[in-house]
Amino acid sequence: MKSVRELGERARNVRGLTVLMIFGILIITAFIISMNTGYTRLSPAQVFNTLIGAGDAKQSLILFEFRLPRIVISILVGMGLAVSGCILQGLSRNALADPGILGINAGAGLMVMLFISFFPSTAAAPVFLLPFLALLGAGMTAALIYMLAYKRHEGISPTRLLLVGIAVAAGISAAMIVLTLRLNPENYQFVATWMAGSIWGSNWKFVLALLPWIVVLLPFAIYKARVLNVLNLGDQTATGLGLPIEKDRVVLLAVAVGLAGSCVAVSGGIGFVGLVGPHLARRLVGPKHQLLLPTSALAGALLLIVADTLARIILQPSEIPTGIVVAVIGAPYFLYLLARSKA
Repeated sequence: MKSVRELGERARNVRGLTVLMIFGILIITAFIISMNTGYTRLSPAQVFNTLIGAGDAKQSLILFEFRLPRIVISILVGMGLAVSGCILQGLSRNALADPGILGINAGAGLMVMLFISFFPSTAAAPVFLLPFLALLGAGMTAALIYMLAYKRHEGISPTRLLLVGIAVAAGISAAMIVLTLRLNPENYQFVATWMAGSIWGSNWKFVLALLPWIVVLLPFAIYKARVLNVLNLGDQTATGLGLPIEKDRVVLLAVAVGLAGSCVAVSGGIGFVGLVGPHLARRLVGPKHQLLLPTSALAGALLLIVADTLARIILQPSEIPTGIVVAVIGAPYFLYLLARSKA
């Protein structure tokens, strides 16, 4: 029996690595197509010449200052949101959970809304203040939800955590609607576009601001994959195996908040990535988080880079928020998953 289990485990690992390679190839393909796509078309030859320094000034400006930063941010945000959703699904043991379910997106959006409401324009303070405010809002919201859901003798119930998160998110959304009444048209347009999921921080400064969060938190989440596997067995089993469940749950929740908050800060309220990415990965590689987390990251990156490319070309010369394209892709899939869960 041991040899059979070992063979099965080896087959799953080979399948997982194959899936990772396929996702990697698809991301590279989407990356190349996205570089060639936009209002000003660049042929593959022009892109290649520009990359090696043989392009003209206009081509270099378009590729290096506009398209490449946005493409890289799309990949990083997709990875961060998908891994955050995967962690939250593991913690809550609810396959329909994503960063928005705990009010993380709403908390970040509320802080941005407060800033816009009390300053006449975004130029009133350094633009880098908005990402920090969004991250602060996401962290404060998660802390509030955790405190409301925590009971001294019972700890954190996954179901109660989700219900409290939904309630807090609904309250924050209502507060944001009230705050829109004091916005002038220009700021209202900025906030509406931000909440719809527009990758507004599309320059290299925002790439450098987001990259450390992804580089640090994503490997740490994969390092904690075994803990997520044990938590999925239930609190009693995890406690029996000697796992400090409350401590690990807080740490993993902090990782999920850090990933989602930092991503939302530069991408706005993009939803469904944290839902669709982990689900697609789970169907391909199974529930083992050592493979599920990296596969979710690549699936989220692929989803967002494709959505952002479509957002730039569907209504040229105009551009639609990336979050709308993701919603068009993700909403039917969410309904499909909901129908299957009821069955």
